[in-house]
Amino acid sequence: MSSTSLAGKTAVITGSSRGVGADTAKLLAAQGANVVINYRQKAPRANKVVKEIEEAGGRAIAVGADLTTPEEVRGLMRAAVDAFGSLDVLVLNASGGMEADLGEDYAMRLNRDAQLDALLAGTELMTDGGRVVFVTSHQAHFIRDVETMDQYVAVALSKRAGEDALVERIPELEAEGIDLVVVSGDMIEGTVTATLLNRAEPGALDARREAAGRLYSVAEFAAEVAKMATADVKTGHVELVGGAEDFLAQSTDS
Repeated sequence: MSSTSLAGKTAVITGSSRGVGADTAKLLAAQGANVVINYRQKAPRANKVVKEIEEAGGRAIAVGADLTTPEEVRGLMRAAVDAFGSLDVLVLNASGGMEADLGEDYAMRLNRDAQLDALLAGTELMTDGGRVVFVTSHQAHFIRDVETMDQYVAVALSKRAGEDALVERIPELEAEGIDLVVVSGDMIEGTVTATLLNRAEPGALDARREAAGRLYSVAEFAAEVAKMATADVKTGHVELVGGAEDFLAQSTDS
């Protein structure tokens, strides 16, 4: 995919009613993509993103779907094709697992099982030249080699399991002409996860900021995710965004 190839293409971005997902959707729309905004519960928030994209001259729809419900995931992917005629880019941005009220296996169900299910549902409808972008964190990508905060271990392990499950599918995807790339970022200023972690472990954000030099904003990280939707990289590429040097050093030492 070249950077001029988004005109007339369609992108589904999971978890895109706010934050990194919403900003990624707006950036892809600005490059000419038709975008599908996915939300789990907050329809008004998703509709606001759609309105902003349309007011800027782009095309978008909002589709509610809980990624842990297979029929809703298939409805989400079909909606892209029904509305715009194709599904060319799938950004697997939605994640979670720090919610205390959704069951102790929720992190694994959302961050591994649902990611794989979304990949399968989306790529069934993709044609040659499609691209899947999986969004993760350094804390998850390097979890086998580098310790993270106690409160984040379950989430990190589940996100890494999700990444591994997707990467295992690369040979089948390649046979269909579909690329898979991974974008990994540090803690991001202003996100729900960063706020929760800092609340659970006061000073965690400052410590990460010091180790990384600086932390990316939501808008800055979204720009890197959007870039990977069309970047000229090989399938299986892992784009490490900001502050990965200390993770790389620790994983090499271990």
